[in-house]
Amino acid sequence: MGWLKSVLGSSEPAKPNLDQLFSLPSAVISLSATLGFVPTGTGSVAFRAPEGKAFADVEQEVLQLVGADTKVSTQSDEYGFTWVVVEDDSVDAAGLVTALHAVNSSLADGGFGSVLLCSLVAMRDPNGRKLGLVYLFKRGTFYPFAPLTGQTRDTILELQVRDALGSDLPVEPDLSRWFAVWGAPGL
Repeated sequence: MGWLKSVLGSSEPAKPNLDQLFSLPSAVISLSATLGFVPTGTGSVAFRAPEGKAFADVEQEVLQLVGADTKVSTQSDEYGFTWVVVEDDSVDAAGLVTALHAVNSSLADGGFGSVLLCSLVAMRDPNGRKLGLVYLFKRGTFYPFAPLTGQTRDTILELQVRDALGSDLPVEPDLSRWFAVWGAPGL
């Protein structure tokens, strides 16, 4: 049956591996050493929230679960996405990544994996430049997003970050999939 799908052009998207999120702390160390970026303590998970009690119940469970250890809130953006925002005061990114993994896993395990868009860890350098390391849920890859003022981005910095990450993270090879996440929490 697999060959028939390939002949007819039908293919299934790559299955995301949420455990890849746990490679973020080492990537953060690499970025700190090479480019001076450090985590701000803010991370987020974006999704398109469906209507209904079932989703509302899962969302409340996620907020209670993650909120027991960290500050957690939700906000909506102008594009119709809901962001679960996690703020962690710890110096390293491990606690933040664990909380983001819990949000993603809980939503996916609750049957809402199809509504997940991305996860983001916000960073800054000593000059105040902003950087988000973005995990694309449906692709299972990461990419850097470096917003500037207005709706412009620092593509040179994004390419420098990609090169600095090396083999620390599976970086999305298709640059057209490096979507802008304007207004993402922490950026």
